[in-house]
Amino acid sequence: MMQTHMEEHLCGVFPKDDGLFSDYYTEESSYEFCGHVLKITQNFSADLGVAAPVWDSALALCRYFEEQKMSFWERKVIELGAGTGIVGILAVLLGGDVTITDLPHALKQIENNVLANVPSSWAHRCQVRALSWGRNHSRFPTDYNFVLGSDIVYLPETYASLVQTLRHLSAQRATIYLSSKMRREHATASFYEEILPRHFQCQLLYRNEEQNINLYKVTKKEPSAREQ
Repeated sequence: MMQTHMEEHLCGVFPKDDGLFSDYYTEESSYEFCGHVLKITQNFSADLGVAAPVWDSALALCRYFEEQKMSFWERKVIELGAGTGIVGILAVLLGGDVTITDLPHALKQIENNVLANVPSSWAHRCQVRALSWGRNHSRFPTDYNFVLGSDIVYLPETYASLVQTLRHLSAQRATIYLSSKMRREHATASFYEEILPRHFQCQLLYRNEEQNINLYKVTKKEPSAREQ
């Protein structure tokens, strides 16, 4: 599973079962963005691993939407590696038609958070689906207006698959927003400075020095005259 190596670098985040205590606990948190209060449940367990928490990069992306007064009204949006679903849920509340995705083991947590935050009258604007990068992205359309991801760049062995998926989902000129903790041990900078630019234009929109978080706007490169 994609979470294995990340867990090795995040010792202490997840409780261990020593025979006396359960290795599962739930934490509920509230966040306010764009005039909406988001009530997010995080189910910490060995099964969910890195999909359980609300990461700082997700909050940074939500904060950017708020600062830019962004609207996704009647726009088609997809979130990758959603975890708790907080970014995709905010996109729904900002008017988007949103598909929130992650690996199958994380979908129940996302679904519960969607139910807790998205009004029933807006339920048709949100769907939760399993997406495994590089494997089943062809089941998804290519006409998204926005592709969103927060802290999904952390396993070098998945970078090629992630790029394949981004290329498919943005085939019709989607705007991609990626927010990442720039972890040296995971070669995150290499992804943005060497791998992604082979196919996309990458613009650094924001950097939080204290948290070591970068926010990028990514768009497909225009074909060269030779390719046209």
